[in-house]
Amino acid sequence: MFIPTLVMGVLALVFVVIGYLAGEGKHLAGLKSAARMTLEILPLLLFAFIIAGMVQVLVPKELISRWVGSESGLKGILIGTLAGGFTPGGPYVSLPVVAGLLKAGAGIGTMVAFLTSWSLWAIARLPMEFGMLGWRFTVVRLAATFFFPPIAGLLAQFLSSYFKV
Repeated sequence: MFIPTLVMGVLALVFVVIGYLAGEGKHLAGLKSAARMTLEILPLLLFAFIIAGMVQVLVPKELISRWVGSESGLKGILIGTLAGGFTPGGPYVSLPVVAGLLKAGAGIGTMVAFLTSWSLWAIARLPMEFGMLGWRFTVVRLAATFFFPPIAGLLAQFLSSYFKV
């Protein structure tokens, strides 16, 4: 986590300097906007981390391994696919949950299927997509992406066993 944190810190500093050099208080406006976003997202992030941590200590590893572990096979990948599709929220919710499940014994293939369906299907987003883009587009998009999450999960499971990830 050190390298990504360092990269983000350097990028943030560069953008603040660019905003300062642009004048008109753009660096202050950007920092105020960042503070507002932090206050909005912080509770969601905190709850997502609590859920991720609690999953690790409350759900027995054997149960996670049986249902979504690497030895759960296609069953686990399908469970991950469905769970990801129904998981609401942005990456602030899904990524900590996946991190917690991985630490608790979930399989890489299952979690790849989870994240792939979360990003492609996003059931919670469908009403807005339907309203803005129409039912034909939404149905075509879902049909075009329907098989990708399980395929991605199976491929990730194969690659993780092949490369010993």
